Amino acid sequence: MYLWRKIAGPPWLSAHKSILEACSRRGLAIISRPKRKQLQLEIACTSRSDSRKLVKEFGGCTEKLPRDWLKRFTDGQKRKPLKIGKRLVVVRAGSDGFPAPKTFGAGKPSVLVIPASAAFGTGDHATTAMSLRLLEQLTRAWKNGWSAADLGTGTGVLAFAAKRFGAQSVVGIDIDPTAISTAKANARLNRIDGVNFHLADVRKCNPAHATDVIAANLFSDLLIEILPNFKRSGWLILSGIVRPQEGQLIAALGRTKLNVVRVKRRGKWITILARGSVGL
Repeated sequence: MYLWRKIAGPPWLSAHKSILEACSRRGLAIISRPKRKQLQLEIACTSRSDSRKLVKEFGGCTEKLPRDWLKRFTDGQKRKPLKIGKRLVVVRAGSDGFPAPKTFGAGKPSVLVIPASAAFGTGDHATTAMSLRLLEQLTRAWKNGWSAADLGTGTGVLAFAAKRFGAQSVVGIDIDPTAISTAKANARLNRIDGVNFHLADVRKCNPAHATDVIAANLFSDLLIEILPNFKRSGWLILSGIVRPQEGQLIAALGRTKLNVVRVKRRGKWITILARGSVGL
């Protein structure tokens, strides 16, 4: 594994972000630090040649990561459980020593174990955590049997949470084969049945039947592009949005006749709860 790095200002990133995201297949990491205008950009590459292509085209530098880089990284992370209301606890764990997934008795939260992996979404990122909390709050009083779709499913954590909150029909969609295989493995680990994971482009996702909840943790431009497909949805939980893009996305929701119900903000990230034409 090789890591490409570059220090750049916001204007440079704005001019090159879309092509970097395309090259990295959603793997571009943007690291900002308090009181610093410069940003640190990182992309993990599977081969030396890929990392050198990035250096040649965009500058920066590359380094070879040690074979056990993922274990070193996860061993150094704090693994505090993420509590989602009173119904769910998400445990972020490495490959060893995690607790057995289980569902507790009445009044006790169920546990989801999401191992650190190459796929996005262990639950502790702001966009995922806000989406999980909105999903829990939204469905708290619902009867079991509703439907959900998780677009850009990553590790599958939102799809699994929907099942634990009472969804009957759940679909998880991602364009990354690694994400789909990871999500299926996590379903087995957590003993969750009934989630259908599909390798597909969310742009082509146009449900024939109304879905009660659609969770989409995606880039803002992609969210805006696919909004017209979900006019007949019940509820939308939209995340992956940075603060400067909030107004643009809310305007797009208005054009699509989707009503903004709530906006959650955490740091630079925004998560929006919106309502479509049907719903519980």
